[in-house]
Amino acid sequence: MKAVYVTGPDQNEWVEVDQPVPGPRDVLLKIKACGICGSDAMYSQVGGIPPRQGATPLGHEPAAEVAEVGSEVEGFAPGDHVVIDTMAFTDGLLGSGGAQGALSEYVVVRDAVPGRQLKVIPKEIPWEVAALNEPMAVAYHAVNRTDPKAGDKVVIFGAGPIGLGAVLGYRRRGASHIVVVDIIPSRLDKALHIGADAVINSAEEDVAARLVELHGDGSSMMARGVRSGTDIFLDAAGAPVIPPTVGSVAKQGAVFGVVAVHKKPVELDFGSILTTELTIVFAMGYPTEIFEVTDDIIENWQKYALIISDTLPFERALEALTLAKTPGAADKVVVTFD
Repeated sequence: MKAVYVTGPDQNEWVEVDQPVPGPRDVLLKIKACGICGSDAMYSQVGGIPPRQGATPLGHEPAAEVAEVGSEVEGFAPGDHVVIDTMAFTDGLLGSGGAQGALSEYVVVRDAVPGRQLKVIPKEIPWEVAALNEPMAVAYHAVNRTDPKAGDKVVIFGAGPIGLGAVLGYRRRGASHIVVVDIIPSRLDKALHIGADAVINSAEEDVAARLVELHGDGSSMMARGVRSGTDIFLDAAGAPVIPPTVGSVAKQGAVFGVVAVHKKPVELDFGSILTTELTIVFAMGYPTEIFEVTDDIIENWQKYALIISDTLPFERALEALTLAKTPGAADKVVVTFD
């Protein structure tokens, strides 16, 4: 069968691999859609992930149809539509250094356990939307890491897929006002359609002053200057200017979450931040959220569908990878299978 592998630095190729054969405790999946993630570009840039450098299967945002079910497996039937916990495979992380990737025709789940690697979803959910389950779990874990309370005022930097997923996650957790900051007008418009209360174009507006207008004056004896009343800041963009911006505008007791990947070191003035008692947390993956977010996708799939900007067929998967890593070319790319 056909699959996409990283075969060298900045080199992705089609390869022919054997179709996996399920055993009595396994489930064979026919991949129906797979999103392209920024991590795929990083894997490609470095030539793959050890110990499979030079031969790393790609694809970790899948949705699939059950093709075969082992005789000892309960809870699944051929034809079921499923979303997948790519971190729960026994042969390594699916599409992130493991033995298999979802940019292939079939994937086998070894030692399948209901509720562990797979969750059945209604068949009316479009495949490309179901493939958002994995990145939306990443976004929801970031939301959970910042421990929002009902009524909190939130600022999200970055209106890409994770930032937009965080908008929906914070709304689920009861945030009273959500602001999204970005520099691309089309992304900001999408954030408003998905549920943000306000947006800021940081290329054209003074972020600190605008946040004070939107969230009130958060300055105090301990945190002087232009401080907003924002309770939670989330970095879903990874721009180096974001951490110092948050440090300079955060009120005392605010929370700063980082889910974005920063490719270069950033500077923080700990001397000025000290008096704010700013809590900084990081988020990666989805320890518990992978299927927690599924029900919300099922109930609100039309809203999640707005996150997708481009769908390409499997035979154009290499083109999809290039499109997704090209700055400004696309917001969220999903590969679909016949």
